[in-house]
Amino acid sequence: MRKIVNYIKLSPSLRAFSSKAKQSASVLGICNFPSLLVDCFVSMKNRKLAMTSKPLYFALSASLRAFSSKAKQSASVLGICNFPSLLADCFVSMKNRKLAMTSRALYFALSASLRAFSSKAKQSASVLGICNFPSLLADCFVSMKNRKLAMTSRALYFALSASLRAFSSKAKQSASVLGICNFPSLLADCFVSMKNRKLAMTSRALYFALFIILNLLSINQLSAQSGNTDNQYRKPLLQVLKDIETKFGVKIKYSDPQVKDKWVNYADWRFRTDVDQTLDNVLKPLDMKVNKEKDKVYKLKEYEYNRWDVKDGWAYLDTLATKYNDVASWEKRKALIKPQLYEALLLSPLPAKPNSKPIITPKRVFDGYTVENIAIEIMPGLFINGSLYKPLNYKGKIPVVLSPDGHWEKQRFRADCQTRCAMIAKMGAMAFSYDLFAWGESMLQFKYEDHRKALAQTVQTLGGIRILDYFTSLKETDTARIGISGGSGAGSHSILMTAMDTRIKLSAPVVAMSSYFYGGCPCESGMPIHFCAGGTDNVELAAMAAPRPQLIVSDGGDWTAETPQHDFPYLQKMYGYYGVSNKVENVHLPIEKHDFGINKRIALYDFLIKNFKLNAVAVKDKTGKYDESKVTIEPETALYVFGDKGQNLPKNAIIGFENLKKLFPNFKD
Repeated sequence: MRKIVNYIKLSPSLRAFSSKAKQSASVLGICNFPSLLVDCFVSMKNRKLAMTSKPLYFALSASLRAFSSKAKQSASVLGICNFPSLLADCFVSMKNRKLAMTSRALYFALSASLRAFSSKAKQSASVLGICNFPSLLADCFVSMKNRKLAMTSRALYFALSASLRAFSSKAKQSASVLGICNFPSLLADCFVSMKNRKLAMTSRALYFALFIILNLLSINQLSAQSGNTDNQYRKPLLQVLKDIETKFGVKIKYSDPQVKDKWVNYADWRFRTDVDQTLDNVLKPLDMKVNKEKDKVYKLKEYEYNRWDVKDGWAYLDTLATKYNDVASWEKRKALIKPQLYEALLLSPLPAKPNSKPIITPKRVFDGYTVENIAIEIMPGLFINGSLYKPLNYKGKIPVVLSPDGHWEKQRFRADCQTRCAMIAKMGAMAFSYDLFAWGESMLQFKYEDHRKALAQTVQTLGGIRILDYFTSLKETDTARIGISGGSGAGSHSILMTAMDTRIKLSAPVVAMSSYFYGGCPCESGMPIHFCAGGTDNVELAAMAAPRPQLIVSDGGDWTAETPQHDFPYLQKMYGYYGVSNKVENVHLPIEKHDFGINKRIALYDFLIKNFKLNAVAVKDKTGKYDESKVTIEPETALYVFGDKGQNLPKNAIIGFENLKKLFPNFKD
């Protein structure tokens, strides 16, 4: 009977509390919980009916206000992580022990255990860590080993030790920050589960109060999230993605940072009957998208400026193609694009070339070829490093093939990269394998993240130009047979270098060229080269190689999968302007993926042998198949120019991206 009376009398104050809770329009409103709870206790004017909670009322009326004040200083939902330490402060602040008779034991016990709890909570690096609150709180109660000091909380200990663990289990099922909205109802379940009321005497009044308070808070938080036009029907992206998964029966993969602090305006209004259209409506305003990995499985991605739909890429290339219809109009177009490429890269005019000589390591001799490592200073204190593979025996002038390396693991030190260059040398040509900027040995001067900055494209291009300067100066170089072949990002570099420098007489970009993909790294599209001459793309840049021989290697596992359908026919047409459509070739490997594997290397070997008149016999076995088994794969350190620990790095070498920017005063972040 007394329970019912308490419930009835508390209902007005709880309704007032609920009313205030309704004013919170978002999940962040949970931060108002302390001040709302204070108001709830303060509004219990009928003290006699609140006998059980009288000491708690006096104590909490002040201490919870202090707690509320601190909580309000937290500007984000992450502030809730401070709840344990703030609550500890709340109990500690109960200096009037007489008024806190009921909570005296709780004070002593919690003052220590809650601090330990707080310490654990702070170890949680994300807002999702709040899901650990119940189990941590259970640990807190469990840690009350001094039972005498915890007399009042004994019943609470026994009840909560089990019920909070059940609560924790439920909470862990919540995969998102929105799971915090379930906290009130779950906690209510926790109190409801205290079936042994005699053991829960102290918490009886608190049980009835919180059962209603927290359920109302839960309901009202959820109600607030449904939104209206005043708050633009705003919902957290995380909740919207969950709603999409539920509605359409799909799985959306994402990481915590991708969804953290992101909101969707008019969220529910963006839903359509089609899941793809719904995802597009929701994500496009956030500059995000999804990639469909398989049926009903999507992966969330940030907006990729460099990746277009196939049909859009093809349509744009078709539009570019309307600007010319013969050699004369195309040459006019090329003359417009080329100087603007230099300008876009801040290489017009070219920086002064240092007078220093290349740094060359001792030569190493292998079966049919030699290797020596070379560093070229391309600007004062800025070096580009590589390894030169040469035929062991040769006469007269020989070709050179620039071999930049892509974004694959282990850079130019990979076995397949060493194999490719050694085989070219055994055929009778020089092959120079070199690092991309802030990649490989270049990381002695710069950090890995510097490679993902726009200026990387400029440095790489200047590096390629300086490499050409060096090799064209060598007496053994046949300047009529200079080629370039790189894969992936180095394939994009190969296309750009061939468009900009006519000293290159042959090109072979591997798994790179596409009309609907502009490269996956700023070193490929970080500078505004694709806005030259009113706009261009990588296929039009590749066409600037005409009429020089060009091999396009593509596969079925990346952005080159559609090359034979549209992009290659365009190149054939462009080469046809010069009457040499047979000089551009496409080797398409539909069942292969993004790499520089054996079949891609064979395509390159065949192309070089045909166009540079190299010696095929030197690299084939008796059955006529290429034999790579006689290539020696060196350890990575053997390919270093500056020593295995960088001890030979020149003293004038610049260190760090900020010092690099000083060499390009016109560059703006």
